[in-house]
Amino acid sequence: MENSINTIQLVRTMNGKSIRVKIFGNEYPLRGENEDLTKRVASYVDGMLMKIHDKIPEQPPLTVAVLSALNITEDLLQEREKRTQEVTHLEAEVEKLSNYLDNCLLSEPSDEQLL
Repeated sequence: MENSINTIQLVRTMNGKSIRVKIFGNEYPLRGENEDLTKRVASYVDGMLMKIHDKIPEQPPLTVAVLSALNITEDLLQEREKRTQEVTHLEAEVEKLSNYLDNCLLSEPSDEQLL
């Protein structure tokens, strides 16, 4: 099932517009549905490769690429964790508000009690 989802996403992406980007000194033709997003992704990857290369210029390109992939993945996982924590916090706040409103409604006298 997972493989078919990836295939569908690949086919959908392949139908997008071709965009030429430069990453780590090499040009690549990429396809994507959103040109701006594709360019930003390529720029982010290029920036990470350059940052790692500047810190350890003696390393071969493959090592720089692997270290960059690890850093990008770490950034992604940290953002996912942050988002999960924010969603959990918001859910707790919504639950508090819901309980508060339920209590307010239960403690209000009904129309019949007012008569």
